[in-house]
Amino acid sequence: MTRLLKIILPVAFIVAAVVASFAMIQTRPETPKEAVSKPALLVSVATARREPIEFVVRSRGLVSPRTQTTLVSEVSGQIAEVSPAFVSGGFFARGDMLIRIDPRNYETVVKRARAEVAKARTGVATENALAGYAFEDWERLRELNTATGPASELTLRKPQLQEALAELESKEAELEKVEEDLRRTVIRAPYDGMVREKLADVGQYVNVGAQLARTFAVDLAEVRLPVTQKDLRFLDLGKLDAGGELPVVLSASIGDQHFDWEARVVRSEGVFDASSRVLYVVAQMNDPYDLADSKREPLRMGTFVTAAITGLPGGELVAVPRHALSRGTTLWVVDANSTIQPRTVGVVRTDEDLAYLDGGVADGEIYVTTPIDHPLPGMRVRLDG
Repeated sequence: MTRLLKIILPVAFIVAAVVASFAMIQTRPETPKEAVSKPALLVSVATARREPIEFVVRSRGLVSPRTQTTLVSEVSGQIAEVSPAFVSGGFFARGDMLIRIDPRNYETVVKRARAEVAKARTGVATENALAGYAFEDWERLRELNTATGPASELTLRKPQLQEALAELESKEAELEKVEEDLRRTVIRAPYDGMVREKLADVGQYVNVGAQLARTFAVDLAEVRLPVTQKDLRFLDLGKLDAGGELPVVLSASIGDQHFDWEARVVRSEGVFDASSRVLYVVAQMNDPYDLADSKREPLRMGTFVTAAITGLPGGELVAVPRHALSRGTTLWVVDANSTIQPRTVGVVRTDEDLAYLDGGVADGEIYVTTPIDHPLPGMRVRLDG
Protein backbone atom coordinates (compact mmCIF):
# COMPACT_ATOMS: atom_id res chain seq x y z
CA MET A 1 0.00 0.00 0.00
CA THR A 2 2.78 2.39 0.87
CA ARG A 3 4.50 1.57 -2.35
CA LEU A 4 1.34 2.32 -4.35
CA LEU A 5 0.98 5.71 -2.68
CA LYS A 6 4.55 6.60 -3.64
CA ILE A 7 3.57 6.10 -7.28
CA ILE A 8 0.12 7.72 -7.26
CA LEU A 9 0.96 10.90 -5.29
CA PRO A 10 3.57 12.34 -7.75
CA VAL A 11 1.33 11.60 -10.73
CA ALA A 12 -1.63 13.27 -9.02
CA PHE A 13 0.53 16.31 -8.19
CA ILE A 14 1.62 16.70 -11.78
CA VAL A 15 -1.93 16.39 -13.09
CA ALA A 16 -3.17 18.97 -10.59
CA ALA A 17 -0.40 21.39 -11.59
CA VAL A 18 -1.25 21.02 -15.31
CA VAL A 19 -4.97 21.61 -14.60
CA ALA A 20 -4.18 24.70 -12.53
CA SER A 21 -1.88 26.14 -15.20
CA PHE A 22 -4.50 25.59 -17.89
CA ALA A 23 -7.13 27.32 -15.73
CA MET A 24 -4.81 30.32 -15.16
CA ILE A 25 -4.12 30.66 -18.89
CA GLN A 26 -7.81 30.59 -19.72
CA THR A 27 -8.70 33.23 -17.16
CA ARG A 28 -5.86 35.75 -17.94
CA PRO A 29 -6.97 39.26 -19.04
CA GLU A 30 -6.81 40.15 -22.79
CA THR A 31 -3.64 42.13 -23.80
CA PRO A 32 -4.53 45.44 -25.53
CA LYS A 33 -3.29 45.68 -29.20
CA GLU A 34 -2.11 48.88 -30.89
CA ALA A 35 -1.46 49.41 -34.61
CA VAL A 36 2.23 50.09 -35.36
CA SER A 37 2.91 52.48 -38.27
CA LYS A 38 5.83 51.93 -40.59
CA PRO A 39 8.84 54.17 -39.79
CA ALA A 40 9.39 57.05 -42.23
CA LEU A 41 12.65 56.99 -44.20
CA LEU A 42 15.04 59.89 -43.53
CA VAL A 43 16.06 61.53 -46.82
CA SER A 44 17.86 64.64 -48.04
CA VAL A 45 15.90 66.93 -50.36
CA ALA A 46 16.36 69.97 -52.57
CA THR A 47 14.07 72.45 -54.26
CA ALA A 48 13.76 72.50 -58.05
CA ARG A 49 14.74 75.87 -59.51
CA ARG A 50 14.43 76.71 -63.20
CA GLU A 51 17.34 78.95 -64.15
CA PRO A 52 19.22 80.03 -67.29
CA ILE A 53 21.89 77.41 -67.95
CA GLU A 54 25.12 77.82 -69.91
CA PHE A 55 26.60 74.42 -70.61
CA VAL A 56 30.15 73.61 -69.57
CA VAL A 57 32.08 70.85 -71.35
CA ARG A 58 34.75 69.24 -69.19
CA SER A 59 37.92 67.58 -70.38
CA ARG A 60 41.50 66.83 -69.30
CA GLY A 61 44.93 67.16 -70.84
CA LEU A 62 48.64 67.83 -70.42
CA VAL A 63 50.19 71.27 -70.70
CA SER A 64 52.77 71.45 -73.49
CA PRO A 65 54.68 74.26 -75.25
CA ARG A 66 53.43 75.56 -78.59
CA THR A 67 57.00 75.83 -79.93
CA GLN A 68 59.77 73.38 -79.04
CA THR A 69 63.15 72.97 -80.69
CA THR A 70 66.17 70.70 -80.76
CA LEU A 71 69.23 72.94 -81.06
CA VAL A 72 71.92 71.49 -83.32
CA SER A 73 75.40 72.68 -84.28
CA GLU A 74 75.80 74.06 -87.80
CA VAL A 75 79.60 73.98 -87.54
CA SER A 76 82.10 71.60 -85.99
CA GLY A 77 84.52 72.40 -83.20
CA GLN A 78 85.08 72.40 -79.48
CA ILE A 79 82.58 74.15 -77.21
CA ALA A 80 84.50 77.03 -75.64
CA GLU A 81 81.75 78.74 -73.61
CA VAL A 82 78.16 78.25 -72.46
CA SER A 83 75.71 80.72 -70.99
CA PRO A 84 74.81 80.54 -67.27
CA ALA A 85 71.19 80.02 -68.47
CA PHE A 86 72.28 76.94 -70.44
CA VAL A 87 71.08 74.47 -67.80
CA SER A 88 67.96 72.34 -67.59
CA GLY A 89 65.21 74.69 -66.44
CA GLY A 90 67.16 77.84 -67.33
CA PHE A 91 65.29 80.79 -68.83
CA PHE A 92 66.72 82.76 -71.74
CA ALA A 93 65.64 85.68 -73.93
CA ARG A 94 65.59 85.85 -77.69
CA GLY A 95 69.06 86.63 -79.05
CA ASP A 96 70.93 85.54 -75.92
CA MET A 97 74.18 83.64 -76.48
CA LEU A 98 73.72 80.04 -75.35
CA ILE A 99 76.83 78.28 -76.71
CA ARG A 100 80.08 79.52 -78.24
CA ILE A 101 82.19 77.13 -80.33
CA ASP A 102 85.93 77.83 -80.61
CA PRO A 103 86.08 80.34 -83.53
CA ARG A 104 89.85 80.45 -84.20
CA ASN A 105 89.88 78.11 -87.18
CA TYR A 106 86.95 79.97 -88.74
CA GLU A 107 88.60 83.35 -88.16
CA THR A 108 91.66 82.10 -90.06
CA VAL A 109 89.49 80.93 -92.96
CA VAL A 110 87.76 84.33 -93.06
CA LYS A 111 91.10 86.13 -93.25
CA ARG A 112 92.17 83.88 -96.13
CA ALA A 113 88.87 84.46 -97.94
CA ARG A 114 89.20 88.23 -97.55
CA ALA A 115 92.67 88.07 -99.05
CA GLU A 116 91.29 86.09 -101.99
CA VAL A 117 88.59 88.73 -102.53
CA ALA A 118 91.20 91.48 -102.47
CA LYS A 119 93.27 89.55 -105.00
CA ALA A 120 90.23 89.05 -107.24
CA ARG A 121 89.43 92.78 -107.08
CA THR A 122 92.98 93.54 -108.13
CA GLY A 123 92.53 91.16 -111.09
CA VAL A 124 89.34 92.99 -112.11
CA ALA A 125 91.10 96.35 -111.90
CA THR A 126 93.99 95.00 -113.98
CA GLU A 127 91.70 93.63 -116.67
CA ASN A 128 89.78 96.91 -116.74
CA ALA A 129 93.03 98.75 -117.36
CA LEU A 130 94.16 96.27 -120.02
CA ALA A 131 90.79 96.51 -121.75
CA GLY A 132 91.17 100.26 -121.84
CA TYR A 133 94.68 100.00 -123.34
CA ALA A 134 93.40 97.48 -125.93
CA PHE A 135 90.63 99.87 -127.01
CA GLU A 136 93.11 102.74 -127.35
CA ASP A 137 95.44 100.54 -129.45
CA TRP A 138 92.57 99.56 -131.74
CA GLU A 139 91.57 103.21 -132.12
CA ARG A 140 95.12 104.13 -133.24
CA LEU A 141 95.22 101.26 -135.73
CA ARG A 142 91.91 102.36 -137.18
CA GLU A 143 93.23 105.91 -137.63
CA LEU A 144 96.15 104.46 -139.58
CA ASN A 145 93.65 102.49 -141.71
CA THR A 146 95.31 99.33 -140.59
CA ALA A 147 92.28 98.00 -138.75
CA THR A 148 89.16 97.30 -140.80
CA GLY A 149 85.74 96.38 -139.42
CA PRO A 150 84.56 96.50 -135.80
CA ALA A 151 86.87 95.38 -132.95
CA SER A 152 86.28 91.85 -131.70
CA GLU A 153 85.50 91.12 -128.04
CA LEU A 154 88.79 89.29 -127.76
CA THR A 155 90.62 92.33 -129.13
CA LEU A 156 89.00 94.48 -126.42
CA ARG A 157 89.77 91.79 -123.75
CA LYS A 158 86.10 91.47 -122.77
CA PRO A 159 86.32 87.68 -122.10
CA GLN A 160 89.29 88.25 -119.79
CA LEU A 161 87.39 90.99 -117.92
CA GLN A 162 84.31 88.79 -117.57
CA GLU A 163 86.49 86.01 -116.23
CA ALA A 164 88.00 88.36 -113.65
CA LEU A 165 84.53 89.57 -112.61
CA ALA A 166 83.31 85.98 -112.25
CA GLU A 167 86.37 85.16 -110.12
CA LEU A 168 85.61 88.16 -107.89
CA GLU A 169 81.96 87.11 -107.50
CA SER A 170 83.06 83.58 -106.58
CA LYS A 171 85.52 84.82 -103.97
CA GLU A 172 82.94 87.19 -102.47
CA ALA A 173 80.45 84.29 -102.21
CA GLU A 174 83.10 82.19 -100.50
CA LEU A 175 83.79 85.05 -98.10
CA GLU A 176 80.06 85.31 -97.26
CA LYS A 177 79.97 81.57 -96.56
CA VAL A 178 82.96 81.53 -94.21
CA GLU A 179 81.76 84.69 -92.44
CA GLU A 180 78.40 82.98 -91.91
CA ASP A 181 80.22 79.91 -90.57
CA LEU A 182 82.07 82.20 -88.15
CA ARG A 183 78.76 83.72 -86.99
CA ARG A 184 77.37 80.21 -86.49
CA THR A 185 80.05 79.47 -83.91
CA VAL A 186 77.83 81.52 -81.58
CA ILE A 187 74.48 79.76 -81.05
CA ARG A 188 71.83 82.24 -79.96
CA ALA A 189 68.34 81.73 -78.58
CA PRO A 190 65.69 81.83 -81.33
CA TYR A 191 62.95 82.97 -78.89
CA ASP A 192 62.18 83.65 -75.24
CA GLY A 193 62.24 80.21 -73.73
CA MET A 194 63.56 77.57 -71.37
CA VAL A 195 66.06 74.75 -71.64
CA ARG A 196 64.23 71.44 -71.23
CA GLU A 197 67.33 69.24 -71.54
CA LYS A 198 71.04 70.04 -71.95
CA LEU A 199 72.88 67.62 -74.26
CA ALA A 200 76.37 69.20 -74.54
CA ASP A 201 78.77 71.18 -72.36
CA VAL A 202 82.10 73.05 -72.28
CA GLY A 203 85.06 71.17 -73.72
CA GLN A 204 82.98 68.78 -75.80
CA TYR A 205 83.81 68.47 -79.50
CA VAL A 206 80.72 68.59 -81.69
CA ASN A 207 80.23 67.89 -85.37
CA VAL A 208 77.82 69.48 -87.80
CA GLY A 209 74.30 68.34 -86.88
CA ALA A 210 75.19 67.32 -83.31
CA GLN A 211 72.32 67.88 -80.85
CA LEU A 212 73.13 70.48 -78.17
CA ALA A 213 69.89 70.99 -76.24
CA ARG A 214 66.13 70.71 -76.29
CA THR A 215 64.34 74.00 -75.67
CA PHE A 216 60.82 75.40 -75.82
CA ALA A 217 59.23 78.85 -76.01
CA VAL A 218 57.49 80.27 -72.95
CA ASP A 219 55.25 82.76 -74.70
CA LEU A 220 52.35 80.30 -75.04
CA ALA A 221 51.28 77.02 -73.45
CA GLU A 222 48.89 74.64 -75.20
CA VAL A 223 46.61 71.88 -73.95
CA ARG A 224 45.06 69.30 -76.27
CA LEU A 225 41.60 68.56 -74.88
CA PRO A 226 39.61 65.52 -76.08
CA VAL A 227 35.88 66.12 -76.61
CA THR A 228 33.47 63.25 -77.24
CA GLN A 229 30.96 63.27 -80.07
CA LYS A 230 28.19 63.53 -77.48
CA ASP A 231 29.63 66.72 -75.97
CA LEU A 232 30.52 68.38 -79.27
CA ARG A 233 26.95 69.56 -79.84
CA PHE A 234 27.23 71.73 -76.72
CA LEU A 235 30.25 73.65 -78.09
CA ASP A 236 30.14 76.46 -80.64
CA LEU A 237 32.54 74.87 -83.16
CA GLY A 238 31.38 77.32 -85.83
CA LYS A 239 32.86 80.15 -83.79
CA LEU A 240 36.21 78.33 -83.69
CA ASP A 241 36.11 77.67 -87.42
CA ALA A 242 35.50 81.39 -88.03
CA GLY A 243 38.61 82.31 -86.02
CA GLY A 244 36.86 82.99 -82.71
CA GLU A 245 37.74 81.73 -79.25
CA LEU A 246 35.95 79.92 -76.41
CA PRO A 247 36.71 80.73 -72.75
CA VAL A 248 38.10 77.84 -70.71
CA VAL A 249 39.27 77.50 -67.11
CA LEU A 250 42.20 75.15 -66.47
CA SER A 251 42.50 73.66 -62.98
CA ALA A 252 45.08 71.59 -61.15
CA SER A 253 45.97 70.61 -57.60
CA ILE A 254 49.58 71.10 -56.54
CA GLY A 255 50.19 69.58 -53.14
CA ASP A 256 47.22 70.55 -50.98
CA GLN A 257 46.44 73.69 -53.00
CA HIS A 258 44.05 74.11 -55.91
CA PHE A 259 44.81 76.57 -58.72
CA ASP A 260 42.80 77.91 -61.66
CA TRP A 261 44.10 79.56 -64.84
CA GLU A 262 42.03 81.41 -67.42
CA ALA A 263 42.75 80.35 -71.00
CA ARG A 264 41.01 80.15 -74.37
CA VAL A 265 40.20 77.45 -76.89
CA VAL A 266 41.56 78.73 -80.21
CA ARG A 267 41.07 75.86 -82.66
CA SER A 268 40.02 72.27 -83.20
CA GLU A 269 42.23 69.73 -84.90
CA GLY A 270 39.41 68.95 -87.29
CA VAL A 271 39.84 65.14 -87.37
CA PHE A 272 38.40 62.50 -85.05
CA ASP A 273 40.93 60.19 -83.44
CA ALA A 274 40.51 56.80 -85.08
CA SER A 275 40.99 54.78 -81.88
CA SER A 276 39.19 56.85 -79.24
CA ARG A 277 36.60 58.60 -81.48
CA VAL A 278 37.20 61.98 -79.87
CA LEU A 279 37.94 65.35 -81.45
CA TYR A 280 40.79 67.33 -79.93
CA VAL A 281 40.43 71.06 -79.35
CA VAL A 282 43.44 73.16 -78.41
CA ALA A 283 43.50 75.64 -75.52
CA GLN A 284 46.18 78.31 -75.23
CA MET A 285 47.41 80.43 -72.33
CA ASN A 286 49.75 83.41 -72.56
CA ASP A 287 52.87 83.68 -70.38
CA PRO A 288 52.40 80.35 -68.55
CA TYR A 289 55.50 80.88 -66.37
CA ASP A 290 54.33 84.36 -65.29
CA LEU A 291 57.49 86.12 -66.48
CA ALA A 292 55.48 89.36 -66.36
CA ASP A 293 55.27 88.84 -62.57
CA SER A 294 51.48 89.10 -62.22
CA LYS A 295 51.65 87.21 -58.89
CA ARG A 296 49.89 84.08 -60.10
CA GLU A 297 51.01 80.47 -59.91
CA PRO A 298 53.04 79.41 -62.99
CA LEU A 299 51.42 76.81 -65.22
CA ARG A 300 54.38 74.51 -65.76
CA MET A 301 54.81 72.33 -68.80
CA GLY A 302 53.73 68.75 -68.20
CA THR A 303 51.05 69.68 -65.65
CA PHE A 304 47.93 67.52 -65.88
CA VAL A 305 44.93 69.85 -65.83
CA THR A 306 41.16 69.61 -65.96
CA ALA A 307 39.38 72.02 -68.27
CA ALA A 308 35.93 73.60 -68.10
CA ILE A 309 35.07 74.92 -71.56
CA THR A 310 32.24 77.44 -71.82
CA GLY A 311 29.63 75.97 -74.12
CA LEU A 312 26.33 76.99 -75.71
CA PRO A 313 23.42 78.43 -73.66
CA GLY A 314 20.82 75.80 -72.80
CA GLY A 315 17.88 78.05 -71.90
CA GLU A 316 15.73 77.77 -68.75
CA LEU A 317 16.48 74.36 -67.19
CA VAL A 318 16.41 72.64 -63.81
CA ALA A 319 19.81 71.37 -62.66
CA VAL A 320 19.64 68.41 -60.24
CA PRO A 321 22.36 66.16 -58.85
CA ARG A 322 22.94 63.28 -61.21
CA HIS A 323 22.54 60.68 -58.44
CA ALA A 324 19.05 62.03 -57.68
CA LEU A 325 17.73 60.34 -60.84
CA SER A 326 16.53 56.76 -60.61
CA ARG A 327 16.96 54.65 -63.76
CA GLY A 328 18.19 57.76 -65.58
CA THR A 329 14.81 59.47 -66.11
CA THR A 330 12.86 59.18 -62.82
CA LEU A 331 12.89 61.86 -60.12
CA TRP A 332 11.18 61.23 -56.76
CA VAL A 333 9.15 64.26 -55.64
CA VAL A 334 7.95 64.83 -52.05
CA ASP A 335 4.24 65.77 -51.85
CA ALA A 336 2.30 67.64 -49.13
CA ASN A 337 1.74 64.41 -47.17
CA SER A 338 5.47 63.72 -46.90
CA THR A 339 5.24 60.81 -49.29
CA ILE A 340 7.26 60.37 -52.45
CA GLN A 341 5.88 60.10 -55.96
CA PRO A 342 7.80 59.25 -59.16
CA ARG A 343 8.13 61.78 -61.97
CA THR A 344 9.41 60.98 -65.44
CA VAL A 345 11.58 63.93 -66.43
CA GLY A 346 13.12 65.11 -69.69
CA VAL A 347 16.91 65.03 -69.51
CA VAL A 348 18.66 67.43 -71.89
CA ARG A 349 22.21 66.62 -70.78
CA THR A 350 24.17 65.01 -67.97
CA ASP A 351 27.74 65.69 -66.93
CA GLU A 352 29.91 64.31 -64.16
CA ASP A 353 27.85 65.97 -61.41
CA LEU A 354 24.53 67.30 -62.71
CA ALA A 355 21.58 66.42 -64.88
CA TYR A 356 19.75 69.21 -66.73
CA LEU A 357 15.97 68.80 -67.00
CA ASP A 358 13.57 70.58 -69.32
CA GLY A 359 10.32 69.03 -68.06
CA GLY A 360 8.65 66.68 -65.59
CA VAL A 361 9.21 68.76 -62.45
CA ALA A 362 7.76 72.18 -61.63
CA ASP A 363 9.66 75.14 -60.28
CA GLY A 364 9.60 75.09 -56.46
CA GLU A 365 8.82 71.38 -56.03
CA ILE A 366 10.84 69.42 -53.48
CA TYR A 367 12.67 66.33 -54.72
CA VAL A 368 14.70 63.62 -53.02
CA THR A 369 18.46 63.72 -53.48
CA THR A 370 19.21 60.62 -51.38
CA PRO A 371 19.42 57.42 -53.48
CA ILE A 372 16.73 55.03 -52.16
CA ASP A 373 16.86 51.26 -52.54
CA HIS A 374 13.60 49.96 -54.04
CA PRO A 375 11.50 53.14 -53.65
CA LEU A 376 7.72 52.78 -53.87
CA PRO A 377 5.07 55.40 -54.68
CA GLY A 378 3.47 56.65 -51.47
CA MET A 379 6.41 55.75 -49.26
CA ARG A 380 6.57 58.09 -46.24
CA VAL A 381 9.78 60.07 -45.71
CA ARG A 382 11.27 62.40 -43.15
CA LEU A 383 13.16 65.40 -44.44
CA ASP A 384 16.72 65.76 -43.25
CA GLY A 385 17.04 69.13 -41.53
